Amino acid sequence: MAAIAFPSIKPNTRTYSPGKYPMSEFKALNGTTTRLLYGNRRSDAEMSLGFRNITDTQAASILANYEQLMPSADWISFTTSDGAAGADAPMANYLREVGGSGLRWRYAEAPSVESVKPGLSTVQVRLVGQLDP
Repeated sequence: MAAIAFPSIKPNTRTYSPGKYPMSEFKALNGTTTRLLYGNRRSDAEMSLGFRNITDTQAASILANYEQLMPSADWISFTTSDGAAGADAPMANYLREVGGSGLRWRYAEAPSVESVKPGLSTVQVRLVGQLDP
């Protein structure tokens, strides 16, 4: 298991959800709520990256990254020149999941590629951040 670098392509769009802490919530008949926290680390973070009008070669590099990662237990590592590009340092740390969260970015599904015109494509990537055992 090792970190595999994501292709050095800056996304045009990005959505991020930091995931949730494992917990159960119980509501009593009188309306009071009790929360039971089962762990101290969040999981199931989500990130979507959109790459508009990139070259077919760049699109192929994203597909090759997907093909390299899927049959293994490896995960994606980001830098400030790819998936975390354009975010300031504090936000980039969340996007890169550094700082002890323990989350590993993996593909949630295969990237989708739309051909815009010859030589140009738009690619959508959905990722999930999961804890390793």
